[in-house]
Amino acid sequence: MPRYLIERNIPNAGTMGQEWLKTISQKSNSVLRDLHGDGKQVQWEHSYVTDNAIYCVYLASDPEVVLEHARCGGFPADRIMQVQDIIDPISGE
Repeated sequence: MPRYLIERNIPNAGTMGQEWLKTISQKSNSVLRDLHGDGKQVQWEHSYVTDNAIYCVYLASDPEVVLEHARCGGFPADRIMQVQDIIDPISGE
C-alpha cells in the first residue's frame, strides 16, 4: 500500500499536553476501526508533534481514504503527500 505524509496545521500542538494527545489518538483509532469495518484500507503508522503542526504517516489504499479519516475525525489534513521513497544513513553507503 502507498505511504502518505499528512500535514495537520494545529496552532500550539506542541503545548497541548499528553492528555490531549491521548484523546486525539483515541478518536483517530475509533475512526480507523469504523473505516476498517467499511472495508477501507488505511493504517496509522505514527505521528510527529511539532510546535504548530502534527505530521502523520499513514499507509492507505489512496489519498481519498486519508481525507475521509480526517473528515470523520474532525482533523485537519492541510497537505497529503505520497511518500516516493525512504532514505536513511545506510542509503549513503
